[in-house]
Amino acid sequence: MKQAAGLLLYRGKADALEVLLVHPSGNYNRRAPWSIPKGLPDEGEALLDAALRETREEAGVSADAHRNSIVSLGHIDYTRSRKRVHAFALEAPADAAPHPASWEIDRVEFFPLEEAQRLIHADQLPFLDRLKELLASSGDPTV
Repeated sequence: MKQAAGLLLYRGKADALEVLLVHPSGNYNRRAPWSIPKGLPDEGEALLDAALRETREEAGVSADAHRNSIVSLGHIDYTRSRKRVHAFALEAPADAAPHPASWEIDRVEFFPLEEAQRLIHADQLPFLDRLKELLASSGDPTV
């Protein structure tokens, strides 16, 4: 089974929670679902390092300086492609200016959580649920 890793960046709280998603480029992907920035690790690369690199390469956001605040969201298995995706969560850096940083991506946007739940690849939906649970269990009464 192939392994991939991605980073779910978020900002805001409670009813104003937003998450960063990317959309694959190409005419054949016009109706493709959105995704967290993710990709395959390079040879010998740790999953977290791959997630950080892919976020830089796809969304133009560098979060390396915040790696100590990153939390694992576990993994999901794609139902069709036999790929396991490991995800990590991080509050988006204040200076984050997401933009398509690779030919593979045509759009990068923060979406309100409810809209993201409609747009994201169905197999990745548990990551949004896990993020919401994580924030709720953090003791923040506004979540």
